[in-house]
Amino acid sequence: MKKTLVSALTTALVVGAASTTFAAANPFSDVPADHWAYDAVSQLAADGVIEGYGDTTFRGNQNITRYEMAQMVAKAMAKSDVSAADKALIDKLAAEFSDELNNLGVRVANLERNADKVKWNGLVEYTYTSTRHDAGTTDKGRKLNDNDLTFRLEPKAEVNKNWDVHARLDADTKLDSDKGGLYDGKVELKRVWAEGHYDNFNVKLGKLPNAINLISTTDDPYSGAAVTFGNDLKVTFEAGRIDAATQFIDMGRDSKGQWKDNIFKNGDDTVNFQAINLGYAKDKFYGNTGYEHMDGATLDTDKLVKPYTNDNDKEYKANIWFANAGYCFDHNSFFKAEYAKNTKADNYDDAYSFEYDYKGAQQQNKGSWGMYLAYRNLGQYAAPWSTYGDGVDGGQKGWEVGTGYTLFKNVQLFAKYFNGKDIAADKDAEKLFGRVDVFF
Repeated sequence: MKKTLVSALTTALVVGAASTTFAAANPFSDVPADHWAYDAVSQLAADGVIEGYGDTTFRGNQNITRYEMAQMVAKAMAKSDVSAADKALIDKLAAEFSDELNNLGVRVANLERNADKVKWNGLVEYTYTSTRHDAGTTDKGRKLNDNDLTFRLEPKAEVNKNWDVHARLDADTKLDSDKGGLYDGKVELKRVWAEGHYDNFNVKLGKLPNAINLISTTDDPYSGAAVTFGNDLKVTFEAGRIDAATQFIDMGRDSKGQWKDNIFKNGDDTVNFQAINLGYAKDKFYGNTGYEHMDGATLDTDKLVKPYTNDNDKEYKANIWFANAGYCFDHNSFFKAEYAKNTKADNYDDAYSFEYDYKGAQQQNKGSWGMYLAYRNLGQYAAPWSTYGDGVDGGQKGWEVGTGYTLFKNVQLFAKYFNGKDIAADKDAEKLFGRVDVFF
């Protein structure tokens, strides 16, 4: 089996696969040496609009990161006494680095008002996964291969200078069967929310993605609100309701590691969700700490690894404390560590992850690439809906390695391989993950 997986991994590295580790918004990725932004910033520095790189010089012969470039653009945007030519350069730079500027708390809505009111982004995504569990007693329990295809549209509409409306529509299908469950090819509205920006204050309302992206937080949406305020130190509050039917699947294993179809009774699978996060980012360092509370839904405790809570309460409850930190050593090397603890659980109540990243595949930069190595231990009650599910699932622990490559502009290939154990069963588990993303 291992030889088969190694061969398949080699093929996937050539054909393609995916990891959010190497997303284009990575603030520590280099701006390509031949990027027009270098000439633009050099011109602004020569005109006295900005002072260049940190020590009041612009290092024209040295690559800098998108985060550093955005810092210089932000300083230029703060200047009012600039020529028309320099203003045009600043606007062009601000449009290019809008994601990084928004992460810095700098709003570029004034540029968006000059463009179309509605902007469309999207992708076509092919995903291959092959999982192996020694804990299973049947072939279905032991191994599963999936070939999934997703078509996604992400419109963004400007309401006024402070408010935007966002949405995401997905159509999924399984290539090996062309049918089945959520993968039936029908278009589904996954997310829709309104977002307001006021200086160092941001608010989101609707069915929206999590603003706090940590080890115990899902990529899937919740219905509610999120508020963020601050500059270097940011405070985020989130509250709402989550459909937990698919979120807590990793909790649905018995003590032998067998999968259970549904851990909730009587269709009661919606939980309340509240969270607070304190985040700090400065230069090459970032850190977060916070708390998540969830309650509601009726559990079928016969389908859970026991005991779940001290009193075997049939209502799902979780009090999860978390912290993470990351540091960029140079333009190529980045390290991050995360930890989460569920104080309501008697067992499998903590989760942690250590990850080293090298370089990064940038969506706009043909030939860019990156790789990472990680060790993760995701106790299923501390990470019931982990964002790392493409590799290590909640309820698993072990090593994960991944790579990404930009084959052409807007065409990216990614691969991951996990080797470890199902924690509750203490049995070997493996996963091969591959993805091809075509953006438009």
